[in-house]
Amino acid sequence: MSGVIPAPVARQPWQMLLPLFTLIGFGALVLYSAAGGSWDTYAMSHLVRFVVFLGMAAVMSQFSREMAIFFAFPIYGVIIVMLAAVEAIGFVGGGSQRWLNLGFMQLQPSELMKPAIVLVLARFYTTLPVGLIPTWRSVVPAGALIALPVAMVLLQPDLGTSLAIAFGGAVIMFVAGLPLRWFIGAAIAAAVLAPVAFFFGLQPYQQKRVFTFLDPESDPLGDGYHITQSKIAIGSGGLTGKGFNEGSQSHLNYLPEPHTDFIFATMAEEWGFLGGVVVLGAFAFILGWGLSVARQSSDRFGKLIATGMTATIFFYVAINLMMVMGLAPVVGIPLPFMSHGGSSMMTNMICIGSLMMVNRWNRLAPRAGLTL
Repeated sequence: MSGVIPAPVARQPWQMLLPLFTLIGFGALVLYSAAGGSWDTYAMSHLVRFVVFLGMAAVMSQFSREMAIFFAFPIYGVIIVMLAAVEAIGFVGGGSQRWLNLGFMQLQPSELMKPAIVLVLARFYTTLPVGLIPTWRSVVPAGALIALPVAMVLLQPDLGTSLAIAFGGAVIMFVAGLPLRWFIGAAIAAAVLAPVAFFFGLQPYQQKRVFTFLDPESDPLGDGYHITQSKIAIGSGGLTGKGFNEGSQSHLNYLPEPHTDFIFATMAEEWGFLGGVVVLGAFAFILGWGLSVARQSSDRFGKLIATGMTATIFFYVAINLMMVMGLAPVVGIPLPFMSHGGSSMMTNMICIGSLMMVNRWNRLAPRAGLTL
């Protein structure tokens, strides 16, 4: 087959790209239905963005290890400046100040921090001597790198994104080899401080989301409306769904945000359990490929990047699916590669591009006879 298929095509990671194309195409169909049978409203821009960001990911895949190491801290610093600019001149939407108006798009810098925190921590732990891993020198600087953007994002306020940044950072710290007892101690401390954080750290609307998550049926037409309608949409889909473009919950405007946060519910109503299996299967292939890239990496930097980027995509998927099924509070996290939204698409394609980059390092390392 090597003589039939051109080498540049054959060496692409098709075990990841084919599931990715499936999610993008399936997402376009769901967005077409969510818009009442229109390609122009959501679906076309969804496809165009993917093509643009796929090109970006292809360019990223050609970056060398040295280039990634060199730009890690500058990228982190630029995004910190952008987060500060959000506080000063940011665009306000939906009660939150999260975006910078660039004219041609509304950019959400906090989204960029999700892959950036993975990159900068991978850079930090790569240059840290192994003997210092079990000491405070491996925790305090890394903790500061995580805490600064988390605090700035919480001011917007955006709890979901701040949790995503913290999750990606914690995964890198764990994979870097920090003692397990430290994580257990941190978990115990977090459990003890959770009530204080809930009553004094969260905004009133965020507290309502937690109460709604615990008992959505107590106010089905108020705070529990989103979750209630999402459950109805998912449950009414049954095994095979109501049929393409036949979803009543989204078409009759019962389901809020059917094209972004609750796109899985929109899909499940029309495509049923079988559609859900396709979506979950595609994500499983992508995440499995990401972990295999991490396992195959022969150097610490590549392993940390691959694990962290895979964990970032996983966080998106897990929280969104739990949210629409009532297993987690509504925190406004879209479903990767299916939901309509430029910032989230860009973030997840940066993760894909980073994984393709490490995969290329893995492929070239044996051929070059050295560790890249």
